[in-house]
Amino acid sequence: MRNPLIYLVPFFLTLSVCAAGHSVDEIMVALSKGDAIGVSRHFDQVVEITVSDRNNSYSRTQAQMVLKEFFSLREVRQFRMIHKANSADAEYYVGLLSTSNGDFRTSFRVKYRGGKRLIQELRFE
Repeated sequence: MRNPLIYLVPFFLTLSVCAAGHSVDEIMVALSKGDAIGVSRHFDQVVEITVSDRNNSYSRTQAQMVLKEFFSLREVRQFRMIHKANSADAEYYVGLLSTSNGDFRTSFRVKYRGGKRLIQELRFE
């Protein structure tokens, strides 16, 4: 008789990979809605945010306020993913954020920490 763990290990590996992918989907949905709180749920403790020519590192709470201000000045119409890349320790996503004030090339970098993908950097250019 075969050990049932042979069948369970691939199942749980697949489940964990799928669950980790949900956080990036949630980030993209929140961006497409202009939902600062939804995006900030995925912030690491410190986040580097760039808006046009303004760049700074913020605590999670401060970063949420910066993002809220960004979205309050621009009504988001759509977010469309353009590119995804991986490195040894991070994932990079690039998209186009269409707003009432024009389009922004939007990119974010996430790292896997504590079982979740957390945003380390968010750029609107």
